[in-house]
Amino acid sequence: AGWDLKRKITSKGANFLASFLLDPGNASDLTGSFRLYKREALEKILPLVTSKGYAFQMEILILAKKHGMTLGEVPITFVDRIYGESKLGANEIIMYLKGLVKLFFTT
Repeated sequence: AGWDLKRKITSKGANFLASFLLDPGNASDLTGSFRLYKREALEKILPLVTSKGYAFQMEILILAKKHGMTLGEVPITFVDRIYGESKLGANEIIMYLKGLVKLFFTT
């Protein structure tokens, strides 16, 4: 990825913490990535999801694993933005940590 060191450390740290606490199976990136889901999977899982923000993505993966669904990944490469700015700030990090703790205790 074309990210600066701070962004790389933030991403690696967030993924390590989520993987350690939530046991997502073979998912390599819980905090981002491009994902496709089968319609049947979404119809089964989305009504159960209560999280918002970054935790939403993690909860879908954890619920899919709990329901015996399999995961396949296709690597992608993120590049620096040409336009706009990242939304990642202190508020998003706090929301992520709150969502992670909630998922740890409820899933």
